[in-house]
Amino acid sequence: MKKSSLIVFFLVCSVSLFAQNPPFYNDIRKFKQQDSLNFPAKKSILFIGSSSFTMWKDVQDYFPGYAIINRGFGGSTLPDLTRYVDDIVVPYKPKQIVIYCGENDIASSDTITAETVAQRFVTLFEAIRKVYPKVTIDFISMKPSPSRERFLPKLQVANQQVKDYIATQKNAAYIDIYPYMMHENGSPRKALFIEDMLHMNKYGYAIWQYAILPYLKK
Repeated sequence: MKKSSLIVFFLVCSVSLFAQNPPFYNDIRKFKQQDSLNFPAKKSILFIGSSSFTMWKDVQDYFPGYAIINRGFGGSTLPDLTRYVDDIVVPYKPKQIVIYCGENDIASSDTITAETVAQRFVTLFEAIRKVYPKVTIDFISMKPSPSRERFLPKLQVANQQVKDYIATQKNAAYIDIYPYMMHENGSPRKALFIEDMLHMNKYGYAIWQYAILPYLKK
């Protein structure tokens, strides 16, 4: 085989291997690297979800007395969490799992319905239940981000459908942060967000702390 042909062959193989990596592969790999250096204690409280958790760098400071494992990865959707259950849920043997996700699903396309998002949550819930049939699973309602205000009607429907499903399940709870983040006139409280009007500042996270704390297991 000619040298030029060999180069093309190896380039094609390299591109093919790279293309086989699923979304957020590098994020998951970083978690595994962290675990290899200092594996978290079992029976901790596991936070999984999208960037609202990723950016909560000091989440442990908000919940003193509780061991928190934060495995949020920015931009993720509910199917992404389901894809990585074996990587970000199974190894930790948590006593409780807190989920924040779904907002990116809704904002990803106008064709994504509230029903689709709710069903994606059910799929994730069932995937976790297969491994941990009795662990407590809590879902934080999708927040009213000002930058995504046009999606709020659909988001509210999806929240309600997830809430209705959780009400039928044992060892599960719906943590509703939505009303705390809205003005009385029905608009999102922009003062709770950083400049991008999507991610929260310390005031937004203080509200989450207030809403989540009563649900955490000692």
